[in-house]
Amino acid sequence: MSEPDEDKTLNFHEMGLDDRILKAIANLGWATPTPIQEKAIPLALEGKDILARARTGSGKTAAFSIPVVQKILQSKQTSKEQCTKALFLTPSKELCHQAYKNLMELTSCCSREIKCVDVSPKVPLLTQRPKLMEKPDIVVGTPTRILAHIQAGNLSIKDTLEMLVIDEADLVFSFGYEDDVKAIIKQLPKIYQAFLMSATLSDDVLSLKKLVLHNAVILKLEESQLPESSQLTQYHIKCEEEDKFTLICALLKLGLVRGKSIIFVNNVNRCYKLKLFLEQFGIKCCVLNSELPVSSRCHIVTQYNEGLYDYIVASDETLLMNPKTNPNEPTKKKHKQIKRDKEYGVSRGIDFQNVSNVINFDFPTTVDTYIHRVGRTARGDNQGTALSFVNMKEMKSLAEVEEALAESTPDGDNVFKPYNFRMEEIDGFKYRAKDAMRAVTKVAIREARLKEIKIEILTSQKLKSYFEDNPRDLQVLRHDKSLHTVKSSSHLKDVPDYLIPQTLKNLSGRGRQARSGNKQFNRGPTQTEKKFRKRKADPLKSFEFAGLGNKKKRKK
Repeated sequence: MSEPDEDKTLNFHEMGLDDRILKAIANLGWATPTPIQEKAIPLALEGKDILARARTGSGKTAAFSIPVVQKILQSKQTSKEQCTKALFLTPSKELCHQAYKNLMELTSCCSREIKCVDVSPKVPLLTQRPKLMEKPDIVVGTPTRILAHIQAGNLSIKDTLEMLVIDEADLVFSFGYEDDVKAIIKQLPKIYQAFLMSATLSDDVLSLKKLVLHNAVILKLEESQLPESSQLTQYHIKCEEEDKFTLICALLKLGLVRGKSIIFVNNVNRCYKLKLFLEQFGIKCCVLNSELPVSSRCHIVTQYNEGLYDYIVASDETLLMNPKTNPNEPTKKKHKQIKRDKEYGVSRGIDFQNVSNVINFDFPTTVDTYIHRVGRTARGDNQGTALSFVNMKEMKSLAEVEEALAESTPDGDNVFKPYNFRMEEIDGFKYRAKDAMRAVTKVAIREARLKEIKIEILTSQKLKSYFEDNPRDLQVLRHDKSLHTVKSSSHLKDVPDYLIPQTLKNLSGRGRQARSGNKQFNRGPTQTEKKFRKRKADPLKSFEFAGLGNKKKRKK
């Protein structure tokens, strides 16, 4: 009789949560808790310190936000004094914004009782002082920002703090926050409850565990670091460096990549190089990197989640820095450097919604980075596809990722599916790609970087008060406009018949769609198209169907 009880899922209403929290959870559409939420919430409500390792997209943040809100509501029944009881630390401003948004959603039905403040925005400390003087129940921020407010006397938690939450704990030290965290801990009371969350258990996490946790329960779910192959399909294409641009152009112009996509590169220059290249073919995309103001970055993510953009080109340059160096220190180069935001990280933890594809235009340099990049798709119960372009120099990194992911699979199988893309089928695109690349010079890239930064600073700072009074204008503000720093030829935006592979011409809609710049036509689908559309779950399977990929039968 006991076995069925052990297998039974513990639902939210069985955890003893406040009705107002249950109502907020229902409004969010969360029917049942995820595995990490099912295990962590009861333990947190019992007062345990917890170190949780679960894959990205598993609902870790909510697993600790829910018990924090519950315990604050309980304490307010006996204590009438307003004070700060919980502190949320995350390594980037984007994650702070996301955690704050998550907390606001969970407290939507008790907003009068619980006050929450996000202090991560880079504004003068005095601007945020009035909010902190009201002693909000929950304060969210990066370690550097929280410490600055403590030292300025704006935030006092020495006698009142009860709970400390650190999200993406494995990044806290690598982002250079070690000294800040140690200084914050000295300002905490002797007794408090702490939660650490991470997708990986690195040495940095174990060091952080010794600093903040006491007799902690370690939750390490028995699951692969990424979703199963039935939910996430991972491909790689081996190609030369110059062929990467031809490939991305052909895939997007022929409509073979379907749905919202994130294209990852390894530095800011590559971001703009790819954006300027795609602009010449009439392909609109946003750029997301550490040089942009945080308000612009958060606005881009919000609009992307709302479906305004199909493609984001994101850089991971923060993860390439030496953890021991200060990313804001000037380099030895003679020309003036553009200041970057060290509190930036786009591949880590940010909740991009309904992402169909992740494309690693530049293959990540570490296993963790690959896991977190690919974790942007196939979140929850959604299907997703990851496609990696790999040149000869990146083969070593590919082998390391293959080995690490094979260890996490039951049979030790290779999770990657090699894709023998027929490059001869798209030879016509090579000449166009070379013509487009000639215009993307170093000067054009630098001008594009400076131009976009100026535009974003103008819209995020000088027009801030205007947008507060006119929120509708902010909603229509777009971040995917052409930068016009390279001369573009109109003929590149259309795909003539002779460039379309013969196998795709059989799909009359595909050929017509590519020629017309992806315009829709009012006609019924052919039998061939109906068969093509059945592959919605895995957009990149269209390679094989179109005859551009491996002709061998796929194993089910």
